[in-house]
Amino acid sequence: MLEAKHLSKFYGSVPAVQNVALTLEPGQVLGYLGPNGSGKSTTVKMLTGLLEPTYGEVTYHGQNIHKDLIAYRKVLGYVPEEPNLYPHLTGEEYLDMVGTLRAMSSPRKSTRIGSLVELFSLWPHRHVTLGSYSKGMRQKILLIAALMDNPDVLILDEPLSGLDVTTVLVVKSLIQALSAQGKSVFYCSHILEVVEKVCSHLIVLRKGHVLAHGPTSAVREKIGKSSLEDVFLELVEDVDVTQIANEIVEVMVSS
Repeated sequence: MLEAKHLSKFYGSVPAVQNVALTLEPGQVLGYLGPNGSGKSTTVKMLTGLLEPTYGEVTYHGQNIHKDLIAYRKVLGYVPEEPNLYPHLTGEEYLDMVGTLRAMSSPRKSTRIGSLVELFSLWPHRHVTLGSYSKGMRQKILLIAALMDNPDVLILDEPLSGLDVTTVLVVKSLIQALSAQGKSVFYCSHILEVVEKVCSHLIVLRKGHVLAHGPTSAVREKIGKSSLEDVFLELVEDVDVTQIANEIVEVMVSS
């Protein structure tokens, strides 16, 4: 079980996240929603151990993750929001480096890389440098790197960014399949229809504070809305999106 208790992060006197509490259990897919600047990426960085919280803690099986980050990261698969890869490495070289850092045996590493590269339709490009890859191809490499060591916990920050339609559908089905295998998935995204489809539980964040938390269906019912999109607009944005769209059109067509 991955758990955050009273999780807070301040940059100087400015709060990015305040008093966030969450529990991620085996087989659970937890959606994490919020507008830009709400603290989603800061939370993700604390859950992965890239940032230490100002207050509170992140625990895995009851132990603070910072007591043994290497052991914690061994069970963790992480897809960051930004695909910051080494452009001079080929796709295969980068994945080989990841497997080596994760202490995978050479036969297991080689087999996993070959199979996953083929399944993600990157086989013809495996010897091409990452600097020549499209955004979607780089995103596939990040997904393979997160999956290749069979982690127990997956933290996915905008994992569908840049992917083609077919791969998006594959990843959506993959998340459900991993959940059925008992994997824990923390899913951070702006794509509400995907969150609604794949996430069993939901947290809605605004300005660093949790506004709603619970099973996805229960959050919808509590707010009295039929869709997650309506819930998000009700809790977070408080704007008339149709009016704004019409006003944009008026500006575009005005003389």
